[in-house]
Amino acid sequence: MYIRVKRNKSTYFIQFDPTETTLSIKQKLHSIIDQPPSNQRLILLATHDVLDDSKTLANQKVENDAVVALTLRQDDNQFEDVYIAAPEDSPS
Repeated sequence: MYIRVKRNKSTYFIQFDPTETTLSIKQKLHSIIDQPPSNQRLILLATHDVLDDSKTLANQKVENDAVVALTLRQDDNQFEDVYIAAPEDSPS
C-alpha cells in the first residue's frame, strides 16, 4: 500500500503497512527531506485530521492511495499552513 504525501509542488510516494504508526511514516520522510519527525505534521486531506504519531494508519482511516499534506515547523515554532500547488495548466 502507499500514500501520497504532498507539500508545495512536491509529491512523495511512501509505501506503508496499515499497522505502521504515523511516526514510522515521518521517519521515512526524514530520510527523504532531511526534516526530523518532530518538525513534521501530517494531515489526512480527506478529513483534515492531523495524524497522531502514536496511532496506526489503519486506526486513523488512512487507506491505500490516500493523499496526506505535509507541513513543517517554522522558525517561530509554529507549523506552516497547508499549501499544495495546483498543477500547471497544460498548453493546448
